[in-house]
Amino acid sequence: MTFKPTPQFETVIKAIDTVNAEDPRTTTIDGVEYPYETVYADRMTATLARMYPEASELLRIAARAQHIRRWQIPRDTYPRNREGYQKWRLSMRQLHSDLVGDIMAKNGYSADDIALVGSFLRKERLKREADSQALENVVDVVFIDFYWDEFVAKFSDYDDDKLIDIVGKTLRKMSSHGHQAALALDLPAATAKIVLAAVEREKHTLAKMVEREAK
Repeated sequence: MTFKPTPQFETVIKAIDTVNAEDPRTTTIDGVEYPYETVYADRMTATLARMYPEASELLRIAARAQHIRRWQIPRDTYPRNREGYQKWRLSMRQLHSDLVGDIMAKNGYSADDIALVGSFLRKERLKREADSQALENVVDVVFIDFYWDEFVAKFSDYDDDKLIDIVGKTLRKMSSHGHQAALALDLPAATAKIVLAAVEREKHTLAKMVEREAK
């Protein structure tokens, strides 16, 4: 079934895009500069459409708003340790949830719909709620597909073992559908080597995940 956007949905997406267009950070594609989060939102939408062509309207909104106004809370506002990182991530998720919730409310979405989109963005009920898990799968595939090289460059002190561990943890958050999409990507040789090594390291855990999904 082809997704038919409602005027309400289109207005919300445009509002999300307007916010993301304010991003002071930019990225260059084919010689043209774009706001960083505008590009991210486009990639999320395109990847969602490819992985989940039957995605619900609410899941599409969540995907578009995944990083809405992400620059508002810089990572360095929290301590550079694991606890600081976790607190930053929680703050970011709540920010995204609040912002898109306000946009949805102004455009007539119900409190239940707003709460559901917020739960997706806050990563609630992973492995139990299909749309929440779908969003996580898309987030992780977009990361591997478009942002892995940027991540590796930023953390150039990480050796291969550390990178394999990071990809392994990412794989554990995904479902088998997400794994299949990630492994189908046309990745640079160096990236593919890390991903495949992570799959090998996590093979027993991933096999158990498949068994649980089949029940």
